[in-house]
Amino acid sequence: MAQDAFELAVTLPAPPDRVYEAWLDPDEHAAFTGGVATIDAAAGGKFTAWDGYISGTTLELDPPRRIVQAWRTTDFTAADGDSRVTVTLEPDDAGGTRLTLAHGEIPEGQGERYAQGWREYYFESMQAYFGDTDAAADALNEAEEEDDNP
Repeated sequence: MAQDAFELAVTLPAPPDRVYEAWLDPDEHAAFTGGVATIDAAAGGKFTAWDGYISGTTLELDPPRRIVQAWRTTDFTAADGDSRVTVTLEPDDAGGTRLTLAHGEIPEGQGERYAQGWREYYFESMQAYFGDTDAAADALNEAEEEDDNP
């Protein structure tokens, strides 16, 4: 069965440990994506993002360098296996992070849509979140308030 795969990269204005921690923190993840997230931040831990549209299991953690997750959306059929997302975080010369995301084992024909989703709903919002400390604090406060008000 043919599958889709791609690799994307973005530079973020925050150090790798900060990006790593935010990816695995449900309140911060929700703050930079705009959708509710639940995350058990351990290898073998389950997660959801984007109000349950995305779900999976964290397979490997190498703090603060790498996160590997089994990943799927509600668009996957029951017959589709999980895809695999590998997030690699490397320091750049300006004190920021080069985030490389490799996404593979995607059901055939869905890859380009997910590549666009990573760019639009993760990379662009993460650049804004980490680049504007006031906006990041406001978004985090909103995410925490949503947790407190079910």
